[in-house]
Amino acid sequence: MNETDTFSLSGSLAMQVKAAILVLLFLISSPSFAEEPVQVSGYGVKSCEDYMKVTAAAEFGQESMIAHYLNYQEWLAGLSTGLSLATGMDVLHGVKIKGVMRRILVYYDDHPTDDFFTASMDLIKILNGLK
Repeated sequence: MNETDTFSLSGSLAMQVKAAILVLLFLISSPSFAEEPVQVSGYGVKSCEDYMKVTAAAEFGQESMIAHYLNYQEWLAGLSTGLSLATGMDVLHGVKIKGVMRRILVYYDDHPTDDFFTASMDLIKILNGLK
Protein backbone atom coordinates (compact mmCIF):
# COMPACT_ATOMS: atom_id res chain seq x y z
CA MET A 1 0.00 0.00 0.00
CA ASN A 2 1.49 3.37 -0.93
CA GLU A 3 0.78 6.90 0.30
CA THR A 4 -2.10 7.43 -2.13
CA ASP A 5 -3.97 4.27 -1.13
CA THR A 6 -6.74 4.99 1.32
CA PHE A 7 -9.35 3.07 3.18
CA SER A 8 -12.48 4.79 4.36
CA LEU A 9 -15.76 3.79 5.86
CA SER A 10 -18.90 5.74 5.17
CA GLY A 11 -21.88 6.77 7.23
CA SER A 12 -23.40 4.34 9.67
CA LEU A 13 -20.75 1.68 9.09
CA ALA A 14 -18.07 4.10 10.30
CA MET A 15 -20.14 4.90 13.39
CA GLN A 16 -20.66 1.18 14.07
CA VAL A 17 -16.92 0.55 13.85
CA LYS A 18 -16.21 3.48 16.19
CA ALA A 19 -18.82 2.24 18.65
CA ALA A 20 -17.36 -1.27 18.55
CA ILE A 21 -13.89 0.11 19.25
CA LEU A 22 -15.25 2.11 22.18
CA VAL A 23 -16.97 -0.97 23.61
CA LEU A 24 -13.78 -2.98 23.26
CA LEU A 25 -11.80 -0.30 25.07
CA PHE A 26 -14.26 -0.36 27.94
CA LEU A 27 -14.19 -4.14 28.11
CA ILE A 28 -10.41 -4.20 28.07
CA SER A 29 -10.32 -1.63 30.87
CA SER A 30 -12.34 -4.01 33.07
CA PRO A 31 -10.04 -6.17 35.23
CA SER A 32 -12.30 -9.20 34.73
CA PHE A 33 -11.36 -9.28 31.03
CA ALA A 34 -7.65 -8.59 31.43
CA GLU A 35 -5.10 -11.34 31.97
CA GLU A 36 -3.01 -9.09 34.19
CA PRO A 37 -4.28 -6.41 36.55
CA VAL A 38 -4.91 -3.07 34.86
CA GLN A 39 -2.36 -0.48 35.92
CA VAL A 40 -3.89 2.88 36.73
CA SER A 41 -1.63 5.65 37.94
CA GLY A 42 -1.71 9.29 38.86
CA TYR A 43 -4.91 10.89 40.06
CA GLY A 44 -6.94 7.95 38.75
CA VAL A 45 -6.06 5.92 41.83
CA LYS A 46 -7.13 8.63 44.27
CA SER A 47 -10.14 7.93 46.46
CA CYS A 48 -13.57 9.47 46.55
CA GLU A 49 -12.71 10.91 49.95
CA ASP A 50 -9.63 12.67 48.57
CA TYR A 51 -11.54 14.10 45.59
CA MET A 52 -14.35 15.38 47.81
CA LYS A 53 -11.87 16.97 50.25
CA VAL A 54 -9.85 18.59 47.47
CA THR A 55 -12.96 19.89 45.70
CA ALA A 56 -14.43 21.42 48.86
CA ALA A 57 -11.15 23.08 49.84
CA ALA A 58 -10.58 24.39 46.30
CA GLU A 59 -14.04 25.96 46.30
CA PHE A 60 -13.05 27.83 49.48
CA GLY A 61 -9.93 29.14 47.75
CA GLN A 62 -7.22 27.08 49.44
CA GLU A 63 -4.30 27.56 47.04
CA SER A 64 -2.69 24.14 47.52
CA MET A 65 -6.02 22.39 46.99
CA ILE A 66 -6.75 24.41 43.86
CA ALA A 67 -3.56 22.95 42.39
CA HIS A 68 -4.70 19.43 43.30
CA TYR A 69 -8.14 20.08 41.81
CA LEU A 70 -6.50 21.22 38.57
CA ASN A 71 -4.46 17.99 38.58
CA TYR A 72 -7.71 16.01 38.74
CA GLN A 73 -9.02 18.07 35.81
CA GLU A 74 -5.88 17.46 33.76
CA TRP A 75 -5.93 13.72 34.49
CA LEU A 76 -9.58 13.49 33.38
CA ALA A 77 -8.86 15.60 30.29
CA GLY A 78 -6.03 13.22 29.35
CA LEU A 79 -8.21 10.15 29.84
CA SER A 80 -11.09 11.54 27.78
CA THR A 81 -8.77 12.85 25.06
CA GLY A 82 -7.03 9.49 24.76
CA LEU A 83 -10.33 7.63 24.51
CA SER A 84 -11.69 10.17 22.01
CA LEU A 85 -8.60 9.85 19.81
CA ALA A 86 -8.66 6.06 20.03
CA THR A 87 -12.34 5.84 19.09
CA GLY A 88 -12.55 8.76 16.68
CA MET A 89 -15.50 10.23 18.56
CA ASP A 90 -16.11 12.63 21.42
CA VAL A 91 -16.60 10.26 24.37
CA LEU A 92 -17.89 13.15 26.50
CA HIS A 93 -20.51 14.10 23.86
CA GLY A 94 -19.88 17.81 24.29
CA VAL A 95 -19.89 17.82 28.10
CA LYS A 96 -17.04 20.02 29.31
CA ILE A 97 -14.46 18.68 31.77
CA LYS A 98 -15.81 20.95 34.52
CA GLY A 99 -19.26 19.45 33.99
CA VAL A 100 -17.88 15.93 34.28
CA MET A 101 -16.03 16.95 37.44
CA ARG A 102 -19.34 18.11 38.97
CA ARG A 103 -21.05 14.89 37.87
CA ILE A 104 -18.33 12.89 39.62
CA LEU A 105 -19.29 14.61 42.88
CA VAL A 106 -22.88 13.42 42.41
CA TYR A 107 -21.69 9.97 41.34
CA TYR A 108 -19.73 9.63 44.59
CA ASP A 109 -22.95 10.07 46.61
CA ASP A 110 -23.92 6.56 45.49
CA HIS A 111 -20.40 5.11 45.01
CA PRO A 112 -18.23 6.39 47.89
CA THR A 113 -15.69 3.55 47.66
CA ASP A 114 -14.84 4.00 43.97
CA ASP A 115 -11.58 5.57 42.89
CA PHE A 116 -11.40 8.48 40.45
CA PHE A 117 -10.67 6.21 37.46
CA THR A 118 -13.75 4.07 38.10
CA ALA A 119 -15.95 7.14 38.57
CA SER A 120 -14.58 8.69 35.36
CA MET A 121 -15.05 5.52 33.30
CA ASP A 122 -18.55 4.93 34.63
CA LEU A 123 -19.57 8.47 33.68
CA ILE A 124 -18.06 8.05 30.21
CA LYS A 125 -19.98 4.78 29.84
CA ILE A 126 -23.19 6.55 30.93
CA LEU A 127 -22.61 9.37 28.43
CA ASN A 128 -22.16 6.77 25.69
CA GLY A 129 -25.23 4.73 26.63
CA LEU A 130 -23.15 1.76 27.76
CA LYS A 131 -24.31 1.75 31.36
